[in-house]
Formats: sequence, structure tokens, C-alpha cells
Amino acid sequence: MALVKDLEKEPGALQSYIDSPEKKRQLYRRTMIIVILSQIFGGAGLAAGVTVGALLAQSMLGTDSFAGVPAALFTLGSALAAWLVGRYSQRFGRRLGLGFGFLVGGAGAIGVVLSAISNNIVLLLFSLFIYGSGTATNLQARYAGTDLATSKQRATAVSLAMVSTTFGAVAGPSMVGVTGNFAASLGIPSLAGPFMLAAAAFIVAGIVILILLRPDPLLVAGAIASHESKQQGADANKSSHTAGSQRGIIIGATVMILTQIVMVSIMTMTPIHMKHHGHGLQQVGLVIGFHIASMYLPSLLTGILVDKIGRKAMAVAAGITLLLSGIIAATAPGDSMPALIIALCLLGLGWNFGLISGTALIVDATTFQNRAKTQGSVDVLVALSGASGGMLSGIVVAHSSYAALSIGGSILSLLLIPVMFWASKR
Repeated sequence: MALVKDLEKEPGALQSYIDSPEKKRQLYRRTMIIVILSQIFGGAGLAAGVTVGALLAQSMLGTDSFAGVPAALFTLGSALAAWLVGRYSQRFGRRLGLGFGFLVGGAGAIGVVLSAISNNIVLLLFSLFIYGSGTATNLQARYAGTDLATSKQRATAVSLAMVSTTFGAVAGPSMVGVTGNFAASLGIPSLAGPFMLAAAAFIVAGIVILILLRPDPLLVAGAIASHESKQQGADANKSSHTAGSQRGIIIGATVMILTQIVMVSIMTMTPIHMKHHGHGLQQVGLVIGFHIASMYLPSLLTGILVDKIGRKAMAVAAGITLLLSGIIAATAPGDSMPALIIALCLLGLGWNFGLISGTALIVDATTFQNRAKTQGSVDVLVALSGASGGMLSGIVVAHSSYAALSIGGSILSLLLIPVMFWASKR
């Protein structure tokens, strides 16, 4: 394994972290600060596609039937990026994997702006696919904080990374009007404005990671794990751990996949639903801003709850919260801003519960030797499920209604309860 060979090249530097638990704790705190900083910028970058991606596609394609295509494309792009970033990180460390992932996402956002200027549909679709790299990398960065965390800190470490995303993710939608006006003043379509912000945000996030994330937390964690395995015996309890690992990975992945499908499908069509009921771009940005705040802002409390009361209990809470969100979205009047805000806030909160509890299950079930690779593979499945939800959501609404889509999401979210019951029985 290349990563292990890299560890052996710097034995002196890495040995100090093995010998000194205090120095390891200091590096953990420093890593969290860098991850938080990158997440603030990354959050601003991912908000553009969520807020105006469907509206831009609707404007350029001239139909609602394909309004879910942007979410599907950048989610498919994020699936490929998650796979690549996971394997690249496993081989070379978090710094290079995350840094280049953000830079590619920034290039995709630039391509979206150019496609809007030239009204080039092919360039738009390709650029949205590339833009997904930034989304995937922003999500994968949550794992970097767990590399040096203890078992009782893992969910909290994930939550710290995610809550910092709130600052950029909420600022992004709230600046839809400002960035749109700025783009229009330059002769660029206003809907491309948020992607101009996304390009700058992703590129800055990548630069922060590439310059500051030294020493690489995954490399240090690997050195510590290698040292401990030599002391304790590499094959101790290996078979029992493998069986438990596979079960934990399946359960964690299932939680994240179900919550992702429900969240993406309802979220994608909410801007279209609002536009049909006379809401303007600023109001769409406000609702999506509340939604994204609910996705990330409760993370700190969620992480503590996941560490304290358990991963499976919070997964069940995710299913119940998503159920309530779907019911409110389906029954609320389309012109009611308060009702839409409540529904989308619950949607974000349910996703938050599911992502953090599922992530903690995945981290618990992996070791240094397969952690980054497994995390990337699971995020591929999560991204593909989101792409399916985004694509199908436009078709469902075009041939039925937003209410039918929301009810379908409610029913799907209930599957989390029997899944957790099965996990407890096992």
C-alpha cells in the first residue's frame, strides 16, 4: 500500500505523534480548525446548485420535465468524485484527495457560468457533472476530522465539520439576489450569478486544504494504527471484527441512502413548486437557505446525541422527522411561505440525523487500512441514490404533483424503522 510506504519515509516526524498523545490531540484540534475553514467556503459552493440549478435548467431547456436533471447530473458527478477522492485519499492522504476535489468542483462551476453565457446546453450538462466534485468533496471532508478522533468523539467530529458548512451554505442562497444582480450587471444571465460565487468558494476551499492540512491526519492515524497493530498482534480478533464491520457498513450505508433519496427528491422540486405559485427568486433563496441551515446547523447537537444515545436511535429519529416533513409539504398551501419553511427545515433536520448517525456507523466499522476507500464507496452509493431521487422527482411532479412526490418521500423514510429493528435484532 502506497500510504504505508509513505509513512515509512518520515519515521521521525510521525514517531513524535505515536509517542506523544498530547501532540496527537493538538494535531486533532488543528485538523478540525482547517477542516472547518474549508467547509465554510465549501458550503457556499454547494448552495448554488441546490438553489438555482433546477431553475437554470428549466430556463435553458424550456420544460419542467427535466428540471430534476441538474440535481441528477451534479449528484452523478459527485458519485464519481466520491469514488475517486476516497481512493486517492486512501493512497496519498486526505490533503491531496480533498484539495484537488474542491478545485475540480470550482472548474465545473466556471463551466456552468460559461454555458449560461453561451446558452450551450451540452456545456451546461457537462459542467454540472464536474461541479458535483465540489459537492462530494465537501461531504467527504467530514471524515478528515474523524481520523484522529477517539471512538467517543467521532460523531461530534463529524458534526463540527458539518455545522461549519452552515455559514457558507446559508450565505449562498441568501446571496442569490445579490449575485444575480452582479451577474446581470456584467451582461451574464442572473441565474448564473450563484455559480460565480460557487467557483470562487470551491477554489478557495481547495487551496486551504492543499496548503494548510499538514501533516496529513490520515497519514498520522495510519502510523499510529500500524504501531499499535505491531504491539497487539495484527490478526487479533480479525474474523469477528470483519463480520461486525460488514454489518455496520451495510447499516450505515442504508441509513444515508434512504435519507438522501427523500431529501434530494423533495428539495429539488421545491423551487419549481414555489415558482408555480408565484414566489420570486428571493423567496426561493430564503426557503432553501432555511433548509440548508437545518441540514447543517443542528450538527453539533446531533453529534453529541449520536455519541450519547446511540447511532440507531438517531437513525429512527431521522425517519420520523422526514415523515413529518413530507406530510407538511404535501398538505400545505403552495403560497404559504411559513408552511414551506417548516417542511423544508424538517427535511434538512431529518437528513442531518441520518447522515451523522450513518457516518458514525461507517467510521465505527472501518479501520485505517480500508477507511478512506470504504467511505468513498459508500458516498458513491449515497450520491447515486440522490441522483435517482433528483431525476425521478421531476418526472413525478410533471406527471402527478408535488404533493404526490412528498407523500412518496414520507413512505420511503419509514423504511428506516424496520432497518434499525433488523440491526438491533442482529
